[in-house]
Amino acid sequence: MTWDAAMRTALELAANGPATGVNPRVGCVLLDAEGGILAEGWHRGVGTPHAEVDALSKLPEGGARGATAVVTLEPCNHWGHTGPCSEALIAAGVSRVVYGTDDPGHHSGGGAERLREAGVEVVAGVLRDEIDVFLGDWLTAARLGRPYIVVKWASSLDGRAAAADGSSKWITGAAARQRVHEQREASDAIVVGTGTVLADDPSLTARGDAGELMGTQPTPVVIGTRAVPKDAAVFSHPNPVVFEGTHDLHEAVADLHQRGFRRVYVEGGPTLASAFIAAGLVDEYAIYLAPTLLGGPRVAIGDVGVGSIGEQRRLRILDIERLGGDLLVRAVPIPAPALRADRAPAGEHVPVDVGGADIFPAPPIPTGQEG
Repeated sequence: MTWDAAMRTALELAANGPATGVNPRVGCVLLDAEGGILAEGWHRGVGTPHAEVDALSKLPEGGARGATAVVTLEPCNHWGHTGPCSEALIAAGVSRVVYGTDDPGHHSGGGAERLREAGVEVVAGVLRDEIDVFLGDWLTAARLGRPYIVVKWASSLDGRAAAADGSSKWITGAAARQRVHEQREASDAIVVGTGTVLADDPSLTARGDAGELMGTQPTPVVIGTRAVPKDAAVFSHPNPVVFEGTHDLHEAVADLHQRGFRRVYVEGGPTLASAFIAAGLVDEYAIYLAPTLLGGPRVAIGDVGVGSIGEQRRLRILDIERLGGDLLVRAVPIPAPALRADRAPAGEHVPVDVGGADIFPAPPIPTGQEG
């Protein structure tokens, strides 16, 4: 078996792991000298053996001596819930490690260097591009110290989120609304502002076609400082509500990262969505478009810090999905170092009211990335 073929098998194994949470999905294949498969493994979540250790556990003592380990992510080099995989591979006598992409973690990275120090041959970058796409949300969280953030809205073709009187149920059809619930289920957390909770009293659950709760539920997160009634529907959510009573979105998302959230779904209305965009905190957009026109003032997105056409926030469309008569457009920001998070003088933050709380967008990420 070639290294590419073994890496594709490892990638298929990695897909068995949980797609949410703080840990990456990783797969590992152990090969003998002739390229035959000795053992396979993958990571099943926090506190369970990592992919390399899972594969090694399926061999008798000494069974991996001289073997090649093909693993999607650089073996970790730290003590967490489990020991470092680099040390486990060295102790097992593996002679070569082939991996796909580097571990960007400050604490977990460095496994390749440790392996080389121990005399193990290391080959990096096999199927790197495919694996980077597969691990996209986790890599973002590991590199930036915050979750991968998806901002969602539904609007008419003329960009309105509601009619002039504020009514919005329903702009999109049943198929689009069900797709939203699927996206909720695929997220660690669903984020809204206190204004949305007070105005709409949402349950923030992921539900099936018949209204039943889906198997996995995102944790509800409410950003803002206004009090929420004790009988609000969000308190009936299967998961405890997380309240982020801060004026700083960067502080809020850093806290969500510390709580172990890898992927969050922002569904809090035009004000909160605009604040996330203005703060440069969007990694992906999920835009649901209905073939209807509403006109009026209820726009889906407000001020995002674009004062002139040269400051526009350009996007790259990933795909367009037809859902009954509606469209789902998935897009990502195109990095543009010249874009500013606000139009204030250098060093000054402009408050943006979000559900009763002033949210202060921080300056763009130093690397120039918007997301």
